[in-house]
Amino acid sequence: MEDVLEVYHRPYDPDKPQVCLDETSKQLVAESRPSVPMRPGQYKRIDPEYRRCGVTSVFILSEPLAGKRYVRVRSRRTQIDFAEVIRELCDELYPDAKKILLVMDNLNTHTIASLYEAFDPVMARRLAEKLEIHYTPKHGSWLNMAEIELSVLSRQCMDDYFENADQLAKRIGAWEQQRNDEQTSIDWRFTTADARIKLRKLYPTI
Repeated sequence: MEDVLEVYHRPYDPDKPQVCLDETSKQLVAESRPSVPMRPGQYKRIDPEYRRCGVTSVFILSEPLAGKRYVRVRSRRTQIDFAEVIRELCDELYPDAKKILLVMDNLNTHTIASLYEAFDPVMARRLAEKLEIHYTPKHGSWLNMAEIELSVLSRQCMDDYFENADQLAKRIGAWEQQRNDEQTSIDWRFTTADARIKLRKLYPTI
């Protein structure tokens, strides 16, 4: 916990961006009957019955200090999917960064080993060496600022019916663009000093 909190209070450095990664699943559903559009004085009306159209995975990469976030919709949640998101992070989103400080939880796919499952050893090692990974503790996912961003995404963008991944990705893309244009950031104030007071029961007694 203190390791992650220390990362959050480092000053902004474009050569060493602080990026938080999280992911969630989204059930794709289709309307069984056409909805009634919203009109003045009347909410949109949706029939509670729906058809299941599968499940998709949503990955989010958030750089709180820069007010940026990048969301990727993938059909599965595997080591290969995670590795591809990391490749894009290193080679496309932050190609000039010397080191990326990556905060994420301990999900079974969130490992360096996933890179070796997806890429040849030379490329996997190159990507791994560009990362400085900081894991949130078990049952401490609330320390991941990407989870805050993911909560906003779920409430503002994904609370609707989507029949396929393309529809979902299009809606998310518009949301992402608006948030990035506004440079919406997260004002994280919880410090190590706060943790030692408010969470003192988690510390061993010496």
